[in-house]
Amino acid sequence: MNIALDHVFVCCAPGAPEAQTLLDIGLVEGTSNIHPGQGTTNRRFFFDGGFLELLWVSDVDEAQSSLTMPTRLWQRWSTRNHGSCPFGIAFRPTGDHVALPPFLAWDYRPKYLPRDKHILFAQQTSLQEPELFYLNWIDPQKSSVTQPKNHFNGLQRLISASVGLPLGISLSPASMQVQAAGLLGFHVASQYELRLSFTGRKPVTFNLAPVLAMTLTAVLDEA
Repeated sequence: MNIALDHVFVCCAPGAPEAQTLLDIGLVEGTSNIHPGQGTTNRRFFFDGGFLELLWVSDVDEAQSSLTMPTRLWQRWSTRNHGSCPFGIAFRPTGDHVALPPFLAWDYRPKYLPRDKHILFAQQTSLQEPELFYLNWIDPQKSSVTQPKNHFNGLQRLISASVGLPLGISLSPASMQVQAAGLLGFHVASQYELRLSFTGRKPVTFNLAPVLAMTLTAVLDEA
C-alpha cells in the first residue's frame, strides 16, 4: 500500500500553551499555520517522516461555517474535555501516484489550499475515535524540508502512532481498515491517549501527562 502516516493533530487550548511541555523535553518548534476560512491555528513540531500539530479554534464563526462544520473540527475541539477524542490522524500517498484512501471518504476543499489539492475525510467515524483524513497530493512532506528537525532530545523519524480509547468504544469500518493496513494502531486505555514512536539517537520515553495525554518513545536508530 503506497500510503504512510503524515502527521497527527491534538486539540489544545487557544495558543497551545501545552507546547511548552514539548519544548521542555527538548523538541524544537517549527513554523505555525493559520487556516483561513477553516477557523483553526496550529503550532507544529517536525520530524523526518511526519509532524506533530497542536491545533485550536481561533475563529468560531469560520469553524462553524457551512464549509467547515462537516469536518467536525469545532465539535471535536469544543468537546475535547467532554467525551470527544482530541486526536486527528493524517495519511499521505507515497511513490509517484496518488493512491485511493484506505477508507470511504468525502471531499473537503478548504479555502487555504490550492484548487488542485483537497483533503479526504473518512466517512462514518465517531467523535469517540480519532479523525482520519488523507491528503490527495504527492509527497506533501516536501513542504517540511526547511523546518527544524534537529531536536535536542535526539528524536528523529516518526515511525508509527497508536491511539488509546476507553473500554467500550467500538471502531468504525474506517478505523478498522487503517488498523488492518498497519497504518495506525489502537489500544485500550483509561482515557484517550496517543503513543508516538520514533527512531532516535538513544532509547528514551517521554510521558507528557497530564498536560498532554501523549507518550513519545524512541528506539535506537542503528542506520
